[in-house]
Amino acid sequence: MVQSNDIFIRSADGEWTVTPDGNRRRIVVYTDELMMVEFAFEAGGEGWMHSHPHVQSSYVAEGRFDVTIDGRTETLKQGDSFIVPSGLRHGVKALEKGRLIDCFTPHRADFIA
Repeated sequence: MVQSNDIFIRSADGEWTVTPDGNRRRIVVYTDELMMVEFAFEAGGEGWMHSHPHVQSSYVAEGRFDVTIDGRTETLKQGDSFIVPSGLRHGVKALEKGRLIDCFTPHRADFIA
């Protein structure tokens, strides 16, 4: 995890941690205004339904996911993406092993140890 004026970040700089819902996340980089986080899921893994004040954009880097946002569910695959406006309830279910790359604005202070 890196917070600095560096503009180039290496994958080895981040550490994986277990999330409360049993998946894994790695903070890639962040500033006060923006945060990028990689999430890893095993098949059947769920990102519990939740909401937060941050705007979130997500990219499916690997796998297939059922993504639910504000009561609407779509199945997304590698290369697809989605936006979660501030305050909307959302969650995911991994239909197969996969990874999501999420960006949050502002940064998620609750993710920083």
